[in-house]
Amino acid sequence: MTLYLAIDAGGTKTRCLLADETRMLARAETGTVKLMRVAEAEADVRLRTMLDEVAAGAGVLLDQVARTCFGLAGSRSESVQRWAKGAIAAAGVGGEISICGDEEIALDAAFHGGPGILLIAGTGSHCVGRASDSALHSAGGWGPVLGDEGSGYWIGLEAVRAALRAKDQENGGDAAGLLLEVGRAFGVESLGELVALGNLRVPCKAMSPPDFALLAPVVARCAETGNALARSILRRAGEELAAQVVLVHRRMTCAAPPAALIEVAYTGSVLEQIGLVREVFVAQVTEALHGAKVRDKPVDPLDGALWRARRD
Repeated sequence: MTLYLAIDAGGTKTRCLLADETRMLARAETGTVKLMRVAEAEADVRLRTMLDEVAAGAGVLLDQVARTCFGLAGSRSESVQRWAKGAIAAAGVGGEISICGDEEIALDAAFHGGPGILLIAGTGSHCVGRASDSALHSAGGWGPVLGDEGSGYWIGLEAVRAALRAKDQENGGDAAGLLLEVGRAFGVESLGELVALGNLRVPCKAMSPPDFALLAPVVARCAETGNALARSILRRAGEELAAQVVLVHRRMTCAAPPAALIEVAYTGSVLEQIGLVREVFVAQVTEALHGAKVRDKPVDPLDGALWRARRD
């Protein structure tokens, strides 16, 4: 029996599975191991604990693994790649190790090496497409400070910014209602505390820098109750995500003849769970790219990591 290990490490959580040639044997999950979000020592502990758990669940030893595919957010960084290879080896995993972006394994989950466009919209955002000549083209994925438009982090941060601008302009109760829900989510009791938390860049005794991605569900709930400001943020998120797809498609078609049918797949909590963002995204993509087909259901990046591990 040949064993394959697949890992999907995103901005919020990390998942893995062990499989043989035909069956999935066990799964495990832990928090994010993305080094922009947690310290290396914490990432080491989380990864090792998860791998020990999946091996125990499958009833095998990690040194029996023939090949691992590790899909990791931020894999374009050489230091991240070095950490990933070292951490896998330190955990006692045997066999070959392939490190690639989390967007690449999601793309393979959708298209198994064929042409298509994949949009990730979770904590962060990133779009990647494979042209008919197999070349990869991407847009976004620059992180929460420099980009990630339309992502969960972006939605949370933009909602707070828009609410504060509206408050300055004395623009109705939608801003007040949104700020109230944001304060509750962050556990602060005054606008001053929210502003102090929002501008925090390094941990202090009382607080750690806020994770604005946690606010995306809050914004979605406010939108569902009719908050016009929240709805405007979610519409903008859908537009920003669609713009990434359109840009990648343009690059693909400039580099190689387009496929007969443009197919777009997606993954990530924003498009999976927030209907308004998905509705705007689909409408914008199909209008801009005539003949485009957006898949009805999200893809699971772990399927792509396993496909790669079995194939490489």
